[in-house]
Amino acid sequence: MSESHINRARASLRQALSWYSNLRKPNQSSAHPELLRLLKPEFESLTSTLNKLDSNVIRIAAFGLVSRGKSAVLNALLGQKILQTGPLNGVTQWCRSVQWLANPNSKVQVELIDTPGLDEIDGEARSQMAEDVARQADLILFVVAGDITQTEYQALCKLRHYHKPLILVFNKIDLYPDTDRQAIYENLRELGATRGEMLPDEIVTTAAEPAPIEVRVEWANGEVSYEWETPAPQVDQLKQKILNILNREGRSLLALNALVQAREAENAIASKTVAARQQQAEELIWQYTKYKALAVALNPIAFLDLLGGFVADLALIRSLARLYNLPMTGYEAAKLLRTILFSSGGLLLGELGSSLFLGLGKSTAAISSGENPTNISTYAGAAIAQGGVAAYGAYAVGRAAQIYLERGCTWGQFGASTVIQEILSQVEPNTILYRLRQELWQLD
Repeated sequence: MSESHINRARASLRQALSWYSNLRKPNQSSAHPELLRLLKPEFESLTSTLNKLDSNVIRIAAFGLVSRGKSAVLNALLGQKILQTGPLNGVTQWCRSVQWLANPNSKVQVELIDTPGLDEIDGEARSQMAEDVARQADLILFVVAGDITQTEYQALCKLRHYHKPLILVFNKIDLYPDTDRQAIYENLRELGATRGEMLPDEIVTTAAEPAPIEVRVEWANGEVSYEWETPAPQVDQLKQKILNILNREGRSLLALNALVQAREAENAIASKTVAARQQQAEELIWQYTKYKALAVALNPIAFLDLLGGFVADLALIRSLARLYNLPMTGYEAAKLLRTILFSSGGLLLGELGSSLFLGLGKSTAAISSGENPTNISTYAGAAIAQGGVAAYGAYAVGRAAQIYLERGCTWGQFGASTVIQEILSQVEPNTILYRLRQELWQLD
């Protein structure tokens, strides 16, 4: 199942890059240099996300305030001191990443990312850096060293906004007596349960860099001395938790996060494109509004003018998509039109009913008109009224289509939203992805 998720995600990203490649061709009549400059970050994001997916790299990022032991936790997982630690606040000044051979038999590679403290002085640029890392991360470790402070809770809520699986790491447990340690742990569990943000098994305890302890040594000659020894790190619970996630749902997690990033990039591409071509779109909508009004008004047969109105609306939606360089088939245009009609609160459905009623009256007047001026006047009045109703409907459909098109090409068989829904519907209960289903479904 997880292999299928990876393949579907890879197909979705390749399709998106293929679609949007038309925007970057210099010989395109719709080329827009300023728009291409604005879209460059999104194109790069799609490409890097696909590369990450092809490389099977899972990124695990550690966040927290200063002096909580983020670097020490990652060093303990690595089994060697690679990342710098120290007694001073803010030892980690920039994000650093290192590969972790968590499981030699695993198909995925693991990259551990160390980040600066979220509460550092002059931390605006670093905060942006942390946001970028959070978007790219597949799993987040939030490291605390005691009861959560207000600042930590705010930072935790902000990270939750990215809808990534998160493990709360209670570090430095060696500094607390057993009773205090248990009380803090229970407080963390209660906070997670009350806020509905995490389950008890998503909270683990560690002593990544235990403080040295004084040891009494008795020698053979009876002498007694005291020495300082550093206990081994206590990270087995965290390591086992991560390995369980990687083994059970690592590939699905990788696929899902790649699709979420792709969806964000595609939505941004669509939104920027819609904004850049707003004036052209407005002119196009008015053009189709006039065409539809004339076609409906001049057609004497009720059902045919109604059908002509549908065809005009479909053509308008596809023309808007072409203007924005967003690929759309006739099937997708029809699906979007149905969505617009049924989400309009009955307003556009009422327009269809009115158009049908007026069309029947117009057809009756046309059949019985002959040389009777009264019937001809009735026909003309019905045609004008029906044309006005059709024009209103076309304009409303055009404006609504603009809003839907801002969502980009995330629909269709390999659309990011479609594949995300597939993966979420297949994840097993009691997994870390299962808890994210409702959050991610609400984003569609």
